[in-house]
Amino acid sequence: MFSNFQRTAVRSAFVATALVAGAASVYAMRVSPMIVEMTTTGSDAVARVEVQNLNAGKLPFETRITRLSFDENGVPSETPADADFIVFPPQGMLPQGARQVVRLQWVGGADIPTSQAYYLSINQLPIPVDQTAGAQAAQVQVVYHMKALVVVAPPNAQPNVAATAVKTIDYQPPAAKQGDPLPPTVPGVEITMKNTGRRHAMMSALKWVLEGKDVAGKSMRILISEEDLNRVVGSGYVPGGGGTRIFRVPLVKAFGPGPITVKFVK
Repeated sequence: MFSNFQRTAVRSAFVATALVAGAASVYAMRVSPMIVEMTTTGSDAVARVEVQNLNAGKLPFETRITRLSFDENGVPSETPADADFIVFPPQGMLPQGARQVVRLQWVGGADIPTSQAYYLSINQLPIPVDQTAGAQAAQVQVVYHMKALVVVAPPNAQPNVAATAVKTIDYQPPAAKQGDPLPPTVPGVEITMKNTGRRHAMMSALKWVLEGKDVAGKSMRILISEEDLNRVVGSGYVPGGGGTRIFRVPLVKAFGPGPITVKFVK
């Protein structure tokens, strides 16, 4: 049921921009992991992210850190925050197939009130134009920018997430690819969650159990797996400190009128 649905909420971001340049090579990279959870103190105040050059040619890159905040629908806004981390190396040059471990060390203070979210951006830099190639050799050079989600939590903090509202909706699946018509709507639910704990929560790491009555008035129970949730809502990030998120998910069968309860289980 969920296999054709794309991730629609907080997720690790991937952006490609094209520049007119003289180099003919097309570059690509892999960044792993794409979600990093840290704490402000102890061994987890340090993390490592690996960058790999997948294609032919050299891969010059630089790193940037931005602080994230999300609205209730998971739309992020970013502000520069390089001073909150020591990143080493901050830039590099990878030969074909090479890997580089980028080390992150939190230096933003040990007493933050709640988890803080960031993007670690790995930005490919354009190769200088070969001035001897001539105007006819100019081609499009594609550079890739990848972003890993980094979340830093206070030590010993815990999340406390509850569903504060649940309602049935007509869920609109996304188009198979850009420009295609939208497929028909399917049954779904909209769930509002609030996290009163000090630590963030990754709700796609849990199963969601929905219980209510179907359109005929019979009891109905639907379990949504971690795999299905990751396809639809990404990581399911809910910020701490009273943070609120709204998630919309498709269902295999419609609930009828009446209350719907949501439980989260490992």
